[in-house]
Amino acid sequence: MIFDNQYIQERIKKTEALREMGINPYPNQVTKGTLSSVFFDECAYLQEIDDEEKKDESKSYTLTGRIKFIRIMGKAAFAKIQDSQGIVQVYYNRDDLPEGYYNQIKKLYEVGDLIEATGFPFVTQTGELTLHCKAIKIVSKAISPLPEKFHGLQDHELRYRQRYLDMIMNPEVTENFMMRSKIVSLIRRFFEEKSFLEVETPMMHPIPGGANARPFITHHNALGIDRYLRIAPELYLKRLIIGGMEAVFEINRNFRNEGMDHTHNPEFTMLEFYWAYHRYTHLMEITEELFEYLFTHLGLDKTLTYGEHEIDFSTPFAKIPYIESLTTIGGVPADVAIDQEKALEYLKKHHIKVDKNLTLGYLQAELFDEFVESKLINPTFITDFPIDISPLARRSDDNPDIAERFELFIAGKEIANGFSELNDPIDQYERFKGQVAAKEATGDDETMHMDTDYVKALSYGMAPTAGEGIGIDRLVMMLTNKHSIRDVLLFPAMKPEAPQIEAVSNSGDEVKCKKCGYAHADELKPAKKGKGYFCIDGAACKRRVEDSDISR
Repeated sequence: MIFDNQYIQERIKKTEALREMGINPYPNQVTKGTLSSVFFDECAYLQEIDDEEKKDESKSYTLTGRIKFIRIMGKAAFAKIQDSQGIVQVYYNRDDLPEGYYNQIKKLYEVGDLIEATGFPFVTQTGELTLHCKAIKIVSKAISPLPEKFHGLQDHELRYRQRYLDMIMNPEVTENFMMRSKIVSLIRRFFEEKSFLEVETPMMHPIPGGANARPFITHHNALGIDRYLRIAPELYLKRLIIGGMEAVFEINRNFRNEGMDHTHNPEFTMLEFYWAYHRYTHLMEITEELFEYLFTHLGLDKTLTYGEHEIDFSTPFAKIPYIESLTTIGGVPADVAIDQEKALEYLKKHHIKVDKNLTLGYLQAELFDEFVESKLINPTFITDFPIDISPLARRSDDNPDIAERFELFIAGKEIANGFSELNDPIDQYERFKGQVAAKEATGDDETMHMDTDYVKALSYGMAPTAGEGIGIDRLVMMLTNKHSIRDVLLFPAMKPEAPQIEAVSNSGDEVKCKKCGYAHADELKPAKKGKGYFCIDGAACKRRVEDSDISR
């Protein structure tokens, strides 16, 4: 049971005590108070005056926030409350509050509670700007205790699973997500200023398409048919180009039923845009303009730290053809890069297992992934991809074996993919057939299906068009120096939580952590091997062990 924890039970009793006093622990008639940043700005002058008592009783402020710290000193108490802008210290005592009120609430208001405090500003003897309360009331009673004060929430799994708690304990997390929102907003504004039209396309598709990926499958009860969650919106956006919308974009959620790691989440956010009467070279130019726009409006330096790298975002970005990158960056011999048998042998020599039925283009992709990608640190456009790994891109007029396509890499990660779109319906039909044949030959469930409706749409004629997708999540990672996609997703995909441990075992013994002896059952998890339990928050467990060693 979620409320079985003894500390939660104690807080529930305090909640009931408030009700018995006639105090609603969850009032609804509360308005947001003055922001802490405004309070500090308007009252900073008090710290500069020479008076012995630095206070201004002519001013009154009402602050709202979450209690992060309380120190009770008999007839008075200090607390620190946190709002969206920072932390403010408040002071309240028995004599300034209604008769008997202080003694009633001094042990009922706790760390984690949301409160409203009204009073005048003053400066303490230690020089801290503080609110001297004339009134203090509960806004929302917290019945679950927060993690240890000031240490924050360290366990990454717990932070991702309980993002709300992560944001309470680690304010910089909220700042990161505010940055993400600014980036998305600026992207939208950039394309609107370029006269692109924002559109919405279906999230459930009759067949998976738009990219090579394994789809999620759902069932539509009313229609009695299966549907596929969107892998990419590409084929629908190009249908709009065919219909006469010459510049469209969508900031979309995509779903791919694939592995999870530091750069992959099964659902993620992409920007895709399509531009009639333009080529892939124009896309590289507008991508550079987009980065310039973001850096200017976000106030970022052109050189950013990302892990151990200093990345220079100055434009123009480097541009290197795909095959050339294999030899000049990846160190692959020139004859190996263009020969199927030699590529197979080279990959085998380096202990890279591949299907021997793969075409040269797919083998080149294996070589690229293994020997090139991780070395692309500064923003780099890799251009002119093999045609057989680019089923939706236009063939080059100069070389039919390559596609007019590029990918943008930063810090060894793909950030964007763009190309001149294939608008020849016969060529598109043959390439879809090739994808179907490859699927049957290799059993690869990530290859594209035959989309006859899209081929039919192309048969009505599509203007020369260029299209691009940019990974929003990875872009945010780059600009905020985050190395796990989970750090830029508010609610990343997680394995189901382990069953909650009952506080008392069948033998009547109390369940405790094997390392530190902590006995909060709802904060423990079963050991992976063998019997026993361990703290979910490993960092807190370590601190408890260290504190125990010191006390001994």
